[in-house]
Amino acid sequence: MNFIDDVIQKFPFSQEAVIAIDGEGNRKVHCFSHLFARSLGLSGAMLEQGVRRGDVVMIMVGSRIEWVVSMLACFRMGAIALPLNPQLSEHDLAFRVGATNPALAIGEADYLDTLPGGIPSFDMDDLDRFFDEDIAQATPAKVADLAPDDPALIVFTSGTTAEPKGVVHSQRYLIGQALQAQHWVGAEPGDLCWCTAAPGWSKSSRNSFIAPWLRGAKALLVEGRFNPETRLEIARQQEVNVLCQAPTEYRILAKRTELSPAPSLRRMVSAGEALNPEVIGAFREATGLEIADGYGQTETGAVTGMRPGEAVTGREGSMGRPLPGIETRIVEGELQVKASTSPTFFHGYVDGSRFEGEWWATGDLVTEDEEGYLFHEGRNDDVISSSGYRIGPVEVESALLTHPAVAEAAAIASPDPERGSVVKAVVVLREGQGDEALVADLQEHCRRETAPYKYPRLIEFTDELPKTASGKIRRAELRAREK
Repeated sequence: MNFIDDVIQKFPFSQEAVIAIDGEGNRKVHCFSHLFARSLGLSGAMLEQGVRRGDVVMIMVGSRIEWVVSMLACFRMGAIALPLNPQLSEHDLAFRVGATNPALAIGEADYLDTLPGGIPSFDMDDLDRFFDEDIAQATPAKVADLAPDDPALIVFTSGTTAEPKGVVHSQRYLIGQALQAQHWVGAEPGDLCWCTAAPGWSKSSRNSFIAPWLRGAKALLVEGRFNPETRLEIARQQEVNVLCQAPTEYRILAKRTELSPAPSLRRMVSAGEALNPEVIGAFREATGLEIADGYGQTETGAVTGMRPGEAVTGREGSMGRPLPGIETRIVEGELQVKASTSPTFFHGYVDGSRFEGEWWATGDLVTEDEEGYLFHEGRNDDVISSSGYRIGPVEVESALLTHPAVAEAAAIASPDPERGSVVKAVVVLREGQGDEALVADLQEHCRRETAPYKYPRLIEFTDELPKTASGKIRRAELRAREK
C-alpha cells in the first residue's frame, strides 16, 4: 500500500486539493497535480540527500502548502514524517531529535535555527528550487510498496508525568482516518474543510488534509495565529463547509465576538476537551448549527463522536458514542478501548515499546447515559487540559524549580471560562514574599524553559505545600481547593 497510489492518484489531477492563504492574505488554489509534481521533486532531493525508506524526516513548517508537500514526499518514499509544532522550545526540539535521530529536517529558516547542530536541512528557498521543474535535477523517488504495519508518521504526546512520548503510527493509520472522516468530521465530496489545528498535533495530522481527501473534499490552510476577529469571516469568504476547531477557539468566539450565520457552513466539530453547553447553545442560537464534540488520543486516533445527523440538543457536553466498529468499555469509571477494533490504533513508541494487551486504558473518566452517549468527567491522573493541550504538571514544576527564587512548586488546573482550564502554579519561595514583578518573571522564565502554551497563567505564593507522609505533593488537595 502507499498513500500516493491509494489516495492521491485516484483523483483527477485537475481536481482542487488545497486552498492556501498565506500570512499576507494571499489565496492560492493547489490541485492534486501541483501537489503530486512538487512532492515528486522533493522526494528526489531527499533521496539525493541520503534519506531512505524508514528514515525520520522532521517537518518544521506552519500551516502552509510546503507542510503538505513534505508529508506527501515522505509517504511516497516510505520515510517517516515527523511534523512539529512551531511553538516548541529548544529543549523540546533537542529531546525529539535525541528520540528519533532524524535524517533530515525541512522547515522555515527561523525554526531550523533552533535545532541542534549536525542535522541536514532544507529551508523554504531549497524547496522553491526543488519545486521548479525547469531547474530540478534529482531523479524522483519511486513509490514505495509498503506494508500496512510499516511506519508512516510520528506524533509526540504533550507529556504527562515526564517527557512526552513519540507515538509511531503505521501506514494503515492514514487510510484508517476514513472512519472518523465520515462518521464524525462528516465531510462530503466537494466540501471545503478547515481544521485549524497547527502542524505537529495529532488532530492536524489526520484532519487538516487526510480526512477531507478520503471523503473527496478539499482542505483549507490558513497561515498565522488564531485571530477571533477574522476566524469566522475567513470561513464566510472562503465558503467553508466543515469547520474543525479546538474548544478554546469556540469559547473565545462565543465570548469575544458577535456570532452570526455563515451560509456555507453545515458542520462544526470540536475535540480536545469537553465543550461547555453554554458555548454550544450560543452557536446554535446565532448560526443554527450545533457543535459536534468528539474524543480520541494520540495513541488511539478518533474513538467517539457526535455523528452527522445526530441532535446535540439534550446531550450538550457529550463526546458522542463510539464510532462504528470501535469497541469500548468502562472499568471503574475509566474509558478503555479494544485495540484490535480501532483502525487508527498506534503501532508503538519511538523507543520500540508496544502495547500488547487487548484493552487500552485511556486514563479518562467517563459516564454513559441510557443511549450510550459518553460524557467526560476528568482524568485519573494529574494532567492539565487547557485549550485542547494536555500539559504534564511535572514539566511546569521542573521549569519553575530552575528559577533561583523557587524552593518548591506544584502545578494544577484552574477553571477558566474560555480555555476550560489554565495552568496554575502554587509556589514556595526560598526567601521573602512574592510580588507582581516576581510573578511576571516566573512566567517569562517558564516560557523560556517550556513551550509558551505551558506557562502558568496564574501563580499563588504559599508557605508550604500539602504532602503525603512520603513527601509527595498532594495535587488532588490543591485541585479541590481551587474548585
